[in-house]
Amino acid sequence: MVLHLLESLSRLIHTCCDTLNRGVVRWTRPSPSGLVLGTAADLTRSKPALIAENALLRQQLIILRRQISRPRLSTKDRFRLVLLASRVRGWKQALVLIQPETLRRWHRKGFRLFWKCKSAKPSTTPRISEESITLIRAMVAENRPWGAERVRGEVLKLGIRVSKRTIQKYMRQARPPRRTSQTWKTFLRNHAHEIWACDFLQVTDLCFRQLFAFLIVELASRTVVHVGVTRHPTDEWIAQQLRQATPFGQKPRYLIRDNDSKYGPLVARLAATSRIEVLTTPYHAPRANAICERFLGSVRRECLDHLLILHERHLGRVHREYVDYFNQARPHQGIKQAIPAASEMMPAPCQSRRNIAATPILGGLHHDYRLAA
Repeated sequence: MVLHLLESLSRLIHTCCDTLNRGVVRWTRPSPSGLVLGTAADLTRSKPALIAENALLRQQLIILRRQISRPRLSTKDRFRLVLLASRVRGWKQALVLIQPETLRRWHRKGFRLFWKCKSAKPSTTPRISEESITLIRAMVAENRPWGAERVRGEVLKLGIRVSKRTIQKYMRQARPPRRTSQTWKTFLRNHAHEIWACDFLQVTDLCFRQLFAFLIVELASRTVVHVGVTRHPTDEWIAQQLRQATPFGQKPRYLIRDNDSKYGPLVARLAATSRIEVLTTPYHAPRANAICERFLGSVRRECLDHLLILHERHLGRVHREYVDYFNQARPHQGIKQAIPAASEMMPAPCQSRRNIAATPILGGLHHDYRLAA
């Protein structure tokens, strides 16, 4: 009986010790989310454990700095870094994510903000009323050409005295700043009928040989002007393709292309002789040539992903057949479901299914639906 009681008491003591140990470990565990709690927990830990943890954190910061770009810091993060750096003697060596000059700039900015708030005099002039603010915003919204002085003169006629800076403050809230120049989207919309875009489509044939298709698209109607296929896209070959695409003076005013090294001096000389201004797209900006890129994507999704290309002539035949279908039969979302090369008006609605004829395209991969004669 006594042995049984001793065993029960021993198990109870062991359970209590384990619970207490887990609680101590949990409370002294470093907090990843709270700075104050983590610092308080570090006071109960030994120096070798803190040194090992600092080495572990430093190695992770080295990996972080090597693999990703500079992270974004909030205002609280900047304040904490400045405060902690003021308490560390070797703070320059402890910085990993930011430069020491950046920390000094934050410190100076905080001093300027502190003295600005401390030296600001209380305003003795009454604030502008809500009715006046509503009136200023209405004037700004209803009269787009008016500036701050014009609005100030108009409210003075009504007996409301406000400064120019006050009007500018509420103008920024009621009217977004006007752009000093037109955007790329606006330029394309205004000059789409004078712009062609060209690009290369790389294809691998059945024997794993590289083929290149050169395509030119008119932006206004989405019409594919020219297509050429070759194994070796040299400067002379590209210049010849551009000559074939512009017969009898049919040429654009602007030609959009990327910064590919395939375009050499012969292409530039031919474009200058034909009075075609070449516009090169910026690096890592596929949206600058979005219409041509979208056409290349359509070629892959609707044609090349479903066929095995045997050789260069086979790819040329496939491209020509798809381009004929694209220009003469395929509706395009970018021009409100119209056909790029359509010359006739939309036909009347068909009431009978028997009056519709389907023509297979690319061996039945697509079909062209027309009204039967």
